[in-house]
Amino acid sequence: MAADNLITSLQNPKIKRLVALQQKSAERRSSGIFVVEGFRELSHCLDAGYVTDTLFFCPEILGNQPEAQKVCALAETVRSYQVTREVYARIAYRDSTEGVVAEVLVRTLSLQNLPLPENPLIVVLESVEKPGNLGAVLRSADAAAADAVIVCDPLTDLFNPNLIRSSIGAIFTVPCLTCTSEECIAFLKRKNIRILTAQLQDSHLYYDTDMRGGTAIVMGTESTGLTNVWREAADAHIRIPMLGKLDSLNVSVSAAILLFEAVRQRT
Repeated sequence: MAADNLITSLQNPKIKRLVALQQKSAERRSSGIFVVEGFRELSHCLDAGYVTDTLFFCPEILGNQPEAQKVCALAETVRSYQVTREVYARIAYRDSTEGVVAEVLVRTLSLQNLPLPENPLIVVLESVEKPGNLGAVLRSADAAAADAVIVCDPLTDLFNPNLIRSSIGAIFTVPCLTCTSEECIAFLKRKNIRILTAQLQDSHLYYDTDMRGGTAIVMGTESTGLTNVWREAADAHIRIPMLGKLDSLNVSVSAAILLFEAVRQRT
């Protein structure tokens, strides 16, 4: 690679832009570009059909790792830059790093082009704020082979680096989109997908509820739960029994429990 493709300064405009993309959702929206770090995440991203805009990698960190050859092959096909270890430390989010970061073109999915099989299993999250929670839900959705995750009235964008990292790439393996609660409810009703809201009030135990047909499991925030628009739209209210002194679980834990009950019933 030519010398002019080696970045040694933290003040390089390309590095400043990359950091801005990591830190600012407005920058991601305006540019249509987001950041992916790590072999596994980037591999899932490319397998899902996303297009790499720019690749940054540190040969000193890559070393002789098995994935190094794949990174070098990718570098031959896209705009790419080598960076020093010092520069890489500035652009890497993780403590344990792998030596590769990519800027990737945003690709959005909508309800109109969401591919669904017969009797789909969908996770719906209303106003979940923490990227880590959403990332963990996506991992559970991938493990349960859910058909989609729909985030209603989102408080974080889907390409937040913390979300991508916590999902370990599941944001690319599970169809995921955002919309309003009203749009989602209308879509689910139109598709005859049963709406099951996770809530304590006026609810039945989750394992007594039929999840074999088209099912949307709907969850809200841990602090406030679901809004009335979802409670009123629900076909059934379900709950996980709480046998201790607390009355709620982390949303990602709840999602895993409910998803795998659906898997059990469908197997």
